[in-house]
Amino acid sequence: MGMRLFGHEDWRWINEPRSWSAEAGLTVTADPDTDFWRTTHYGYDRDSGHLLGVPVIGDATFTASFTADYAAQYDQAGIALRLDERNWIKAGAELVDGEFQISTVVTRDFSDWSVVGVARADRMTISAVREGDAVTIRYGLGDDEPVTLLRLAYFPPDVPALVGVMAAAPTGGGFTARFDRIQVTSA
Repeated sequence: MGMRLFGHEDWRWINEPRSWSAEAGLTVTADPDTDFWRTTHYGYDRDSGHLLGVPVIGDATFTASFTADYAAQYDQAGIALRLDERNWIKAGAELVDGEFQISTVVTRDFSDWSVVGVARADRMTISAVREGDAVTIRYGLGDDEPVTLLRLAYFPPDVPALVGVMAAAPTGGGFTARFDRIQVTSA
């Protein structure tokens, strides 16, 4: 059963966090020991991160703007596109070795991870454009629109996907992310 949020009727959680609110946007407190990751390098599979998404078939654009109180290694917030626990993309901001990073993880049975170091920004906007068999991820820092290309990745076309916002706290005690703009536009 879905919820009505951000102009859509069918939002639903994968791994609903203990604490969240949809007043004045969306505020999510990531529970400790949560993540989305499959096998590569670390040797474990985690499908415990928080994702609030809406189903989309075919081409679509998804954009979210957010702030977060990153505190511990790998605290992360951003967007996600998910087919199932073995096929998904997440992108956003993350704390890595004490530095603010813009990151993308693309998973097709195995996760790969790419990061770009940037000056810490209080607010960021990230977008994913799904066209045919590809997803283009762009970001903007502060109040900038997402124009900087981060990643172009394969994503199966014409297959229903859940697109939405995500947060996870793999190593720390949890943290809070606030999403003040969430837009989903189908082609």
